[in-house]
Amino acid sequence: MNIFGIGLPEMAVIFTIALLVFGPKKLPEIGRSFGKALRGFQDASRDFESEFKREAKQLEEAVASKKPELEKLAAAKEDNADS
Repeated sequence: MNIFGIGLPEMAVIFTIALLVFGPKKLPEIGRSFGKALRGFQDASRDFESEFKREAKQLEEAVASKKPELEKLAAAKEDNADS
């Protein structure tokens, strides 16, 4: 089991130290707070990713719709250069 680059032995040491520092009564509350913070981060990450994909798709569609116009302008420019 490897979470955030931390293996099982390291997690056991961190848990033991947290248990000694905070005590058994506070540890579940701290765990819930950490879980909520982690869930919030994951939600924000998913929102950012979906927003990024949506904007990229809109940009691709805009470029695709302007491509024929740009090709016409390039062809017209070549015709004028040849004249």
